[in-house]
Amino acid sequence: MRSTHHAPSRNASLRAIPVLGLLAALLLSVGGPLAPRATAADTTARAVRIMPLGDSITGSPGCWRAVLWNRLQSTGYTDIDLVGTLSHQGCGQAHDGDNEGHGGERVTDVADQNLLPARLAATLPDIVVMHFGTNDVWSDIAPDRILAAYSRLVEQMRASNPDMKILVARLIPMNPGSCTACAQRVVDFNARIPDWAGATSTDRSPVAVVDQWTGFSTATDTYDGVHPNASGDDKIAARWYPALTALLDGGTPGDPGDPGDPGGGQPSCSASFRAPSVWQGGYQGEVTVTNTSASPVAGWTVTVVPADGARLTQLWGGTLTTAADGTATVTNATWNGTLAPGASTTFGFIASTPATAGTPSATVNCTARAASS
Repeated sequence: MRSTHHAPSRNASLRAIPVLGLLAALLLSVGGPLAPRATAADTTARAVRIMPLGDSITGSPGCWRAVLWNRLQSTGYTDIDLVGTLSHQGCGQAHDGDNEGHGGERVTDVADQNLLPARLAATLPDIVVMHFGTNDVWSDIAPDRILAAYSRLVEQMRASNPDMKILVARLIPMNPGSCTACAQRVVDFNARIPDWAGATSTDRSPVAVVDQWTGFSTATDTYDGVHPNASGDDKIAARWYPALTALLDGGTPGDPGDPGDPGGGQPSCSASFRAPSVWQGGYQGEVTVTNTSASPVAGWTVTVVPADGARLTQLWGGTLTTAADGTATVTNATWNGTLAPGASTTFGFIASTPATAGTPSATVNCTARAASS
């Protein structure tokens, strides 16, 4: 059992010290960054309270919480309590289902309508684990306004508990069929989170960023382009776990704004394909390259494997090499190879297709290069 401290029993304490000494001992037992806060009705230590905060990705049913809970339990973190005004919402495994994941909610509405303080007062969390803003991004709300809502919520968390520890996610990717612009909006918003966290974090109440975006695929890790399936739940829980256990162990999950990428700070990138224009015998393709790491990318290479026998015939925004089997290798141009964390660039091409080809598609993969030391 980890991360909590148990006070002596009442009878033992009364035998050992006089009344004034007992009061002093109780006051001292409240110290430490995650020590339970005593009330008039509660003079014993309690489990560390963790609030999962967000929208349907967190709460409807938000089965990553079940995966995370059971992993924590199985690795010895048993004196914890997931808290929230909502309870179990499904999932096929036993777990502490309390949460604050309200389906359909926008973080800007929660801030504007002052909804969080009552939820905090009812649950008294020590740690908040927040994946919030997907509905705002979908609604095309400006990143500045979403981040202002984040700041308002952090103020309210600290009013509830000046020692609040806060983990904030870079949102998982989103690619719903009804919102073609959403994928890029998530990238643009995520790019702003590390700087916001660095400016908001304090020694007493740290804000750390947990990268839920990198390595998460809307094709394989969601069932609708937005909400995680079982694979996605596993990935989300795996990203929260080290950051959360660092707090439970009395440490920190990394510097404020560190997205927590795997790979020891090495740059990484992702690539996504779309076909904005199609005609008989060919189409125009576009590939977006995104720096998915916390390190600058000094250059990138993308492989493009077009489906149905298509061949790239023209390219702009990069340098093209084509193999005999039609696989295309594209390296950056001189002007678009350097990408800051979260930043994106695009290159385009023309592809020729056989008459029998179906809807344009291509498999794309990206590798990144670090700056020379």
